[in-house]
Amino acid sequence: MPLLTTLLLMPMLGAGWILLQRGGNAQKRTVAILFSGLTLVIALLVLALFDHNNTAIQFSETMVWNARMGTSYAVGIDGIALSMVLLATLLVFVAILASGTIQKQVSGYYALILFLESAMIGVFIARDWALFYVFWEMTLIPLFFLIDRWGGVRRSRAALNFVLYTMGGSVFMLISLLVLFDAMPDHSFSMAAMTETARTLPASTQLFLFLGFLVGFGVKMPIFPLHGWLPLAHVEAPAPISILLSGILLKMGAYGLILASSMLPLAILELQTELMVLALLGLIYGGLLAWRQSDLKSMVAYSSVSHMGVVLFGISTLNIAGLTGAVFQMVAHGLVAGALFLLIGLLYQRTHTRNINDYRSLIDVAPRFALFTSLALFGAIGIPGSAGFIAEFHAIVGGFERWGWITILLSLGVMISASYAVRTLGVLFTGPSSPRMAQVQDLNRSELSAAAVLILLMLWIGLYPTPALEMLELSIQQMLYTPTLISSAGGAL
Repeated sequence: MPLLTTLLLMPMLGAGWILLQRGGNAQKRTVAILFSGLTLVIALLVLALFDHNNTAIQFSETMVWNARMGTSYAVGIDGIALSMVLLATLLVFVAILASGTIQKQVSGYYALILFLESAMIGVFIARDWALFYVFWEMTLIPLFFLIDRWGGVRRSRAALNFVLYTMGGSVFMLISLLVLFDAMPDHSFSMAAMTETARTLPASTQLFLFLGFLVGFGVKMPIFPLHGWLPLAHVEAPAPISILLSGILLKMGAYGLILASSMLPLAILELQTELMVLALLGLIYGGLLAWRQSDLKSMVAYSSVSHMGVVLFGISTLNIAGLTGAVFQMVAHGLVAGALFLLIGLLYQRTHTRNINDYRSLIDVAPRFALFTSLALFGAIGIPGSAGFIAEFHAIVGGFERWGWITILLSLGVMISASYAVRTLGVLFTGPSSPRMAQVQDLNRSELSAAAVLILLMLWIGLYPTPALEMLELSIQQMLYTPTLISSAGGAL
């Protein structure tokens, strides 16, 4: 079986196995770990076989579904998609490892997570817009039930808000796809064919199409002010699902926006300034709201709005440095947010509170928590040596190339992030000890392993970014390789 199809089907096979087996909860958890681990191994095999010097889409597979409708099962991967697939498979594996406390409806829980993994992988490897849209919508089903069945007190409201926001945005994306499909002479949903046709359309048509994509992808990203679903969903979702929401689901929106930007160059040039303004507004607004939060999960949720502002800012620069920063930030934020939601969820299981003011001097009773939480928060700031630093450095360089001293506002957002991160560290691990926290159990071996994987990978990419940069370089150049965007980038290519 072709490699990408195997990658796509492996989690689905695991979901089916879990639903059919009659074993206990421990056995079903073991099967989920096994199949998510196998999926991660296949993704690593794709990485090992990936040719960093090849600009073409690799591991391509195509099978016509409906020639009359112009739809096909077409999958393939480039450097950007591969980075997202690796992040998705890693975080799903970590989320399943962190799900040991789930004791009700275990079969459904693990089957839904594995089904969600297949849908997310499908979004990143799809090379047909109809297939992309199917996988995009497929993510809604498992997420709705995962939040609604295993979430917190307001889980039903959070699940409904998430679905309504995302489906509402998807309508705009679907309208743009259908208008573009109608404009094509051969009526095909192939990404390559649609891109070729879209680039020849007038600027006004491209602008109309891009606005539809911007709303559809902006809701999932989320772009300010389309972020209304995110804080409630993060707070009410189980901690392992928050890892996936923040670590992967937001990146789906950013990935789609990058595809749309490459496909509609005249539109992205027309809206370049507006996207920059939205990015800076989201960056500062999300940081200020995160700084005001006393609930740890709410703080990380609003910080995600801020960090995705860096991604949008990098996209708006339309140059290699900025786009590299955007994609690198997607990876860095996935690792950092995944680690923070993992640690906060484990802490909540022990203390049954997320209020930051309830914790004092945890370093005395839970030094492992203190160490890994500190590293994750420093990674969120983007200190040198972390993946976030590489991302923000490239975004700032790209911003100065395009916007000049306006880019200093990006640094303001970074300083706001530093303020709430340092405050959180001070409250959690210093001050008078709290009798209520005196018996908090530190990270056990499996929890320590899950947290260590994310933190060490964040540090490794930050200290040695060359392999990741090489994997992304040609794909980013290829996305910018249109006459319009080349002239905008000032001949950087």
